[in-house]
Amino acid sequence: MIEPLPEPTTRPRRSVLYMPGANERALEKARTLPADALILDLEDAVAPDAKADARERVCAAVAAGSYGRREVAIRVNGLDTPWHADDLRAAAAVGPDAVLVPKVNSASEVHAIERALRAAGAGEDTAIWAMLETPVAMLNAYDIARESARLTVLVMGTNDLANELHAEHVPGRAPLLGGLSLALLAARATGKAILDGVYNDVRDLAGFEAECRQGREFGFDGKTLIHPGQLEPCNRIFAPSEAEVAGARRIIDAFDEAMRDGRGVVTVDGRMIEHLHVANARRVLALAAAVADLSA
Repeated sequence: MIEPLPEPTTRPRRSVLYMPGANERALEKARTLPADALILDLEDAVAPDAKADARERVCAAVAAGSYGRREVAIRVNGLDTPWHADDLRAAAAVGPDAVLVPKVNSASEVHAIERALRAAGAGEDTAIWAMLETPVAMLNAYDIARESARLTVLVMGTNDLANELHAEHVPGRAPLLGGLSLALLAARATGKAILDGVYNDVRDLAGFEAECRQGREFGFDGKTLIHPGQLEPCNRIFAPSEAEVAGARRIIDAFDEAMRDGRGVVTVDGRMIEHLHVANARRVLALAAAVADLSA
């Protein structure tokens, strides 16, 4: 029997914003934005002839700090590109919270990334985030997720996945639901966090909010974003509401009281309460506390 690993330490990742590594102004602006985490991007947002300059700029920004308690990841270029090795070495030297690697397709690639980071002197506190964005990655998601303790977050690359599936971008994302489900199963089976993919139309806030709600209902920990205008609805939707927090407290209080009284049956708001409900209530309260602490 395969036993799921314990839940990872609660850390808010409701909103995870990509910032172009070639744009110094954007890197500076990111210091003031209310994102839970930032991805300083050396891949898609950077033209080939600007890769080296962007790498230097991003690493200098990480080394300088001043991003507060936001989690900061550097997205390096893919394993099959001429920039990957230099990106990993540079990132290892400045010690971001994580290195995000695109198009991770197998457990052996995770092992290679981990080995390269260690060889470059990366501290143990620099995590690996793996982007899953191909059909083969969906099918290998469990093996990828369990390969390394240093790998802490799976990040969905839904644009590339849709492209490789020859699928259309439609409301509700029906063509992608199979892949999203496989990745979510892998994350929860191995105790990893998982982030939903980006929403492309930055002007369509109604559509964006609908996709955030879908992602939360599915079980994603948060969503990757491409524009600061998406931060507020994303933070709001992926955070426990006041009603959820109050309900969680009622569940825990009622369960604790029943245990003290030796009662085996617990009901809250007309519903039978089991240990799984209590565990979920504790998770809600832990996330609410972590969000409040990050916002303080």
